Amino acid sequence: MKYFGTDGIRGKAYEFLNYDLAYSVGRSMSLLEDKLVIVCRDTRESGHMIIKGLKQGIIDSGLKVLDIDIQSTPVLAFMSIKYDCHGIMVTASHNPYLDNGIKVFNRGKKTLPEQEQLIENVIDGLVDVKEVAGGVELDYLNPLNEYISLYNGIIEKYPGRIVLDFANGASIKAAKHVFNMISDNLEYIGDAPNGQNINDGVGSTHIEKLVEHVKSGGFDVGFAFDGDGDRVLTVTSDGQVMDGDLMIYVFAVYLKENNLLDNDLVVLTKMSNLGIIEALAKKGVKVVQTDVGDKWVIQAMEQIGAVLGGENSGHVINKRLFVSGDGVLNAAFLIKILNEKKTDLQNLVKDVVYYPEKLHNIRNIDKTIAVDERIVEMVERISGQLGSKGKILVRASGTEPLIRISVSARTIETVDSVIKQVVDRIIEISEEKD
Repeated sequence: MKYFGTDGIRGKAYEFLNYDLAYSVGRSMSLLEDKLVIVCRDTRESGHMIIKGLKQGIIDSGLKVLDIDIQSTPVLAFMSIKYDCHGIMVTASHNPYLDNGIKVFNRGKKTLPEQEQLIENVIDGLVDVKEVAGGVELDYLNPLNEYISLYNGIIEKYPGRIVLDFANGASIKAAKHVFNMISDNLEYIGDAPNGQNINDGVGSTHIEKLVEHVKSGGFDVGFAFDGDGDRVLTVTSDGQVMDGDLMIYVFAVYLKENNLLDNDLVVLTKMSNLGIIEALAKKGVKVVQTDVGDKWVIQAMEQIGAVLGGENSGHVINKRLFVSGDGVLNAAFLIKILNEKKTDLQNLVKDVVYYPEKLHNIRNIDKTIAVDERIVEMVERISGQLGSKGKILVRASGTEPLIRISVSARTIETVDSVIKQVVDRIIEISEEKD
């Protein structure tokens, strides 16, 4: 089982095989000067042990801890705002069940680098936190009773048929709580977690399952969440997948029409398809692109005064709704737009024409090759050749031993050719190192 730091900070990975490391993370919370820490987890079987260690560490540091059991990451983020405190989410998001880790929130937002460093110092044994009396676990309360306030003015009855894919993950409680108020024609898949089947053939990382279900069952719309519930992908009635970029396009057009899109700006990542950027430009919406990762998106949104941004993976931040990504909330907002416009999803995105693109992963490779000067120079040269009608991105995964190559161009032949050039060169450099 792998543990990816506090949300994989600095790409640092530990073998998380015991109670003691979780205990150290819990003890580190006393350095963040809060009296209360809220904890919860997704459905992985290892979550029990990690939560137990976290809670004991928090209590031994003289703090109060509130365990809200299995809940989505957005629910935890909301509760950390509501109770003006830090929160710890035990999850590895879209990764397999054998992986696990934590996400630390400070009043709804990810912790700052200096706070992350304090946590790392305790984990690494560089700082010793003394035990303090007075720590206690608070009685359980149902967070959904308060979380539902986010949906004021959003929940409306939808006449169509909806299917939800929960990835056997953490969003089951929140999504059912919300969507039972939205539709009387609901169906669920991926809602039988057993500790080992999170993201296993279902959810946003296996969208083909939902596509098949929507088309064969005659549904009007389908939503697929990831393991911890901060992402969502959408499927139209004819089986078209709407990724995060397409959802941002729909939201941006709607917000602009209602004078709610501050500065007519949205923030996307360098992974976004050029077709989205062109379609947004035609609607009078400007795009700022960042490196991949929601923290970079949120940082840019704050710097330029944007209320909408996200990643094509389905992590969408709509500050008109909430301060961070929430798959269930974004799905409900999309239903609200469908109701208001009295249309279908296909019509909302009919003006978007995607460029051909592919994402190729090279597994079990030295990830430092992604920043080797020979690869960097190659990427810069190809980027110059593609110009404004194409793009290339080569980066190391933050949580897996692989290098990702993303290419977009006007023709699929160009895409395939570029990917082959880069793959061949990376393998050649790898062989030289061996």
